Amino acid sequence: MKIQYKHILLFAIAVFSISCKKYLDVIPDNTGTLDYTFRNRNEAENYLFTCYATLQQLNDITSNAGFTTSSEIIYPNNLTNHPINEIGFALIRGTQSSNIPGLDFWDGENSGQAVYRAIRRCNTMLENIDEPADLTPAEKSRWIAEVQFLKAYYHYYLARMYGPIPIVDKNLPVTASTEEVRVKRAPMDTVCNYIVGLLDKAIPNLPPVIQNQAQELGRITQLIALSVKAEVLVMQASPLFNGNPDYAGFKDKSGTALFSPTYDVNKWVKAAAACKTAITQCEAQGLRLYTFTPPATIPGNLSDSLKKVLTIQNTVTERWELNPELIWALNPTWGWQGYCTPRLTAKALANPFSNPGTFAVPISTTELFYTDKGVPINEDKTWGYSSRYNLQTGDNASRFYVEKGYTTVRAHFAREPRFYANIGFDGGVWFGNGVLSQENAYYIQARGNSSLAGPQDLIFLNVTGYWPKKLVNYTSVYDDGFIPVDFRMPLMRLGGLYLLYAEALNEASGPVADVFTYIDKVRARAGLQGVQASWAAYSNNPTKFSSKDGMRQIIHQERRIELCFEAQSGWDLRRWKELQSVLSVPLQGWSIYENQALNYYRPSTVITPVFGLKNYLWPIKDDDLIVNPNLVQNPYW
Repeated sequence: MKIQYKHILLFAIAVFSISCKKYLDVIPDNTGTLDYTFRNRNEAENYLFTCYATLQQLNDITSNAGFTTSSEIIYPNNLTNHPINEIGFALIRGTQSSNIPGLDFWDGENSGQAVYRAIRRCNTMLENIDEPADLTPAEKSRWIAEVQFLKAYYHYYLARMYGPIPIVDKNLPVTASTEEVRVKRAPMDTVCNYIVGLLDKAIPNLPPVIQNQAQELGRITQLIALSVKAEVLVMQASPLFNGNPDYAGFKDKSGTALFSPTYDVNKWVKAAAACKTAITQCEAQGLRLYTFTPPATIPGNLSDSLKKVLTIQNTVTERWELNPELIWALNPTWGWQGYCTPRLTAKALANPFSNPGTFAVPISTTELFYTDKGVPINEDKTWGYSSRYNLQTGDNASRFYVEKGYTTVRAHFAREPRFYANIGFDGGVWFGNGVLSQENAYYIQARGNSSLAGPQDLIFLNVTGYWPKKLVNYTSVYDDGFIPVDFRMPLMRLGGLYLLYAEALNEASGPVADVFTYIDKVRARAGLQGVQASWAAYSNNPTKFSSKDGMRQIIHQERRIELCFEAQSGWDLRRWKELQSVLSVPLQGWSIYENQALNYYRPSTVITPVFGLKNYLWPIKDDDLIVNPNLVQNPYW
């Protein structure tokens, strides 16, 4: 009987319980059962799904450093209960160590993080793909391509965390000697070239898109593989890995340099070409930027203001099969909406236990978003940056963003639509939650912790007074209990690919026409003018976009805004070598227990992050270095 893709994860749990570990998972376990495993097509298909299983485990956002160490979210460390995996959130507090590394995907003590074990399963699949006699040639070609992609992606996942890694192209036999098992780390460029080579092999034999979405949505396509190839090449070209002087002289024990000591602009040229190819193929298959069309359940004519907000929210929370922008998402639904939702009703306040609301956004993240003129708040000569914490009352003109008559701060007014789509704030309108009349929408009342919890109840505490609104489907309802409308967190969407191309092209050629074309597509969807028009008219640095350096700053901020809360910024900031700077200042929120606006709107430090040069790459566990003397530790650990 065919096992549908949506059942992959359940099937794989049993497989994860059978494992062995010796240096790295490079030797296959369960060797005696392989003949049975590949005796026919159905059994082989089951094994194909186990190759996918670790990919689905990566859907756990609390174990994704791109989310937990991005500076976008603060999770409190003083809760009376600990309902989630807090290790990733704690890393910016300086808890990382080489003794017991947090989020250890190298050693993989947690089965969901055993990425080398997943690579070993892929190798086993490829080594036995000829065994099932009833497997058709077309299926065989597709399955090989899928597993080649998965093998490439697992190597990529490790490489962006650890840099140079051992390449496990084939499983070693169970008779392998100790020295054979003691693998070495390959140079970073060798690793990236290997990953790209696997993707190039896979792409021709993958379907362009999934036709049978009910059965196969989530399986790998050409568009996914092309987009991942672009992302890998951009990583390879980025400052962390492209001639980084901090890693000059880092060698293995045989004297092989593990990083190229010289910057190579050609890597950006290759990355830009790969991005453009991926974009061309995506658009040829009908992908386009998402825009929200109000359903019949929303009465009357929805204001342009709320249409823009819902376009941006639904770019992430729309169902995959209805979202023309979504290139790839992981198949399990995203399960943390309750951590992103404030209490908006009397019943929710009385019954907080189904919705903790503890994913808190620091003030620094909210200040990333532009003014309504499309430039940074500290550059807009019309906005008044220095008075942003002054009090201001909601008026009729801003009523779809800020509750009319409610006192909040100037920082919450005259901001771009993405600010209102991404951020829930004191006095901010929250459209949805069961009320679809724009004139009667809920708004957040956070002062005095009234929509949070009292200080005596630290299970349910938002420590800044800001919520990641973008990660909540507007049709989810938190009232007497929580009824979420599920969605799948995007790994790749067209808007992100446009910005990746703009970045790579700017680094390769400077701010040429296509750089503006693709960044402006994303800005236009957000209701903003193009970069050149916005900066020329409103910025106190009106020619910033005319240089490569200036345009780089614009693109980096644009990516952080557009992809905020999507587990992308943490990885971007690492490859740009900017995370250390971002985490060099305290992360602050408002004085959440104060009732009066004048006292509430005083910034209060929540975390003073600890992030040094060594933290750009993960440490390898000390025990692994003892067991395998051919390995070398990452720099500065």
